[in-house]
Amino acid sequence: MVVLSRRVRRDDWRPIGVDELEANAFKVVRSSENRSVIAGPGAGKTELLAQRAAYLLQTGAARFPQRILAISFTRDAATNLADRVRQRCHRDHAGRFDSMTFDAFSKSLIDRFGQALPERWRPSPDYAIMFPGDRDYREFLTRQVGTPPPAIGTYADLQAIAVKTFERRFVVGSSLPIDGWSNMSVARWAADRFWQRSLHEGDKSVLSFPMICRLAELLLRVNPMAQMALRLTYSHLFMDEFQDTTQAQYDLVKTMFQGSKTVVTAVGDNKQQIMRWAMAMDDPFGAFDQDFGAKRTPLHNNYRSSPELVRIQHVLAQALDAKAVAPVSKSLSTISGDSCAIWDFSTPAIEAQRLAGFVAAQMKTHNLAPRDFVLLVRQKAADYAAELEPAFAKAGIPLRNEAGAVGAVALQELLSEQPSELLMAVLRLATATRAGKYWSECQELLAAVRGVPSDEEVERSKLALELDVYVLDFLAKNPRPPTSLGAARAIVDGVIAFFGRHQLVALHPAYGQGDWLEKVLDATARHLAASSNGISDWRLALDTYEGIHAVPLMTIHKSKGLEYHTVIFVGLDDGAWWSFAGDAIEATAGFFVAFTRAKQRVIFTYCEKRGSRTTIATLYEMLASAGVATLQIA
Repeated sequence: MVVLSRRVRRDDWRPIGVDELEANAFKVVRSSENRSVIAGPGAGKTELLAQRAAYLLQTGAARFPQRILAISFTRDAATNLADRVRQRCHRDHAGRFDSMTFDAFSKSLIDRFGQALPERWRPSPDYAIMFPGDRDYREFLTRQVGTPPPAIGTYADLQAIAVKTFERRFVVGSSLPIDGWSNMSVARWAADRFWQRSLHEGDKSVLSFPMICRLAELLLRVNPMAQMALRLTYSHLFMDEFQDTTQAQYDLVKTMFQGSKTVVTAVGDNKQQIMRWAMAMDDPFGAFDQDFGAKRTPLHNNYRSSPELVRIQHVLAQALDAKAVAPVSKSLSTISGDSCAIWDFSTPAIEAQRLAGFVAAQMKTHNLAPRDFVLLVRQKAADYAAELEPAFAKAGIPLRNEAGAVGAVALQELLSEQPSELLMAVLRLATATRAGKYWSECQELLAAVRGVPSDEEVERSKLALELDVYVLDFLAKNPRPPTSLGAARAIVDGVIAFFGRHQLVALHPAYGQGDWLEKVLDATARHLAASSNGISDWRLALDTYEGIHAVPLMTIHKSKGLEYHTVIFVGLDDGAWWSFAGDAIEATAGFFVAFTRAKQRVIFTYCEKRGSRTTIATLYEMLASAGVATLQIA
């Protein structure tokens, strides 16, 4: 792939690394106005933003030294977008692109400017991160909040507050008033007590990420200099997976950039909104279009799924949006037989055996790898893994539960944690026959952690020499993978020390809070030790670490943004979808997300031993209306 460092005339600029962009996508890439982009599955949302970044940086539409800020909902999405921009831009340009999550961005503001907040809302400099759930809020409301003033309400009124709405509506549901709330209700009084207790009544403040986001928005309201600094720094803002934006996050963006010269591009798909349980707004696109005067722009192409799968997807999409426009598949069908079917099994044992046999046969017939497949479940991945793993092992195919935990960290999340990524970069480079891409990737990571800018050629040359010496020494001392947890931990600690532990914490402040970094390092060492168990070859151990030769099993929520040749959804029954009746819209969106991960084939399984399918009859009716057949598998 050719990347450009020189300035390109705007009329001469062409997409990089792709054959073409659809007409509307090209308009968004070159746009100088706020845009909301509705892009369905497989439309290339991340690619669109990467191309837009390349256009803005390479043509000078984003004037030097201003930068582009990209905010995503998940760390994986933020990392993926940053990687694509680096692939399409010379490092001089890519160095002006900041890609991070809402949580990381909000926290960076509080870490830099938080002590300028009014005393009432000012956290201690060494504040800790908490992740409260329903149980914590229930404990607070029943035992910790205290007794409200008689003029506000009674203890019985406190107990009447719905736990599930306490955080969403009262704790972080609206902007924080500078001098505190007036006209207090009992729920608002309780929320204020929760804030003051979290901020001021312990050895140090303890905050959740939604609370940090609210404090960041308040900070920009009371500190016009910080607000202006952001507006001068960032000429453009990208927001990915915008349908999952919470009210607190949206308010932060609105306070930062509404009425400024910063051009905002929001990209997402309202049919894939599966985070309402995590406080996602009901209609963020509508609010954005109104508040920012954004121009709504749809994308119509689907570059992921075959024509038959796209046809079925449209039937499902209409259940979520009656006005959904039929997308155009830009992919070819490469399989024979049904693109989608429901397989009925009598027992979980038969289900596991047949699925393992099917995957093995398809791998051979179509020359596919294990990671061309995914097994998706609604919840309780460990229970399904216990049933499926023996059958897949018998078929010679490892099955990996990526929702499982390694120490205190979920496996799928561990692989995207920075210490794990640094470890893999160094080990791949040190043990590869040819350095190739590992060399450049490792250099860029080292420069990023050490804080060496792209234009510091002398310093980068020193880093390259230092990296070369380190990996040669590493391989000399570690010719084989570790044989114990202690040896694995020593390798992990050595790699982190080489990059710089303090520099890593400075780059990712979340690692400086509490014991999260230690938990990640422990999980990384445990996973490296387990992946190396009984293996004497580094390449195979690293492949095992990354799960390259295993079929992944994960939940729907963790599959978002990923794609596979074949998706097998295990457990289309009432038991797995127990919450369907409570929020049919979000459940249907989850169903849609699962379906749209597939390029060529989708299989749903039902086992009568697990339960009925009465509550989710609507899902079966949608599939039937799309012509999806149900097959009895003996």
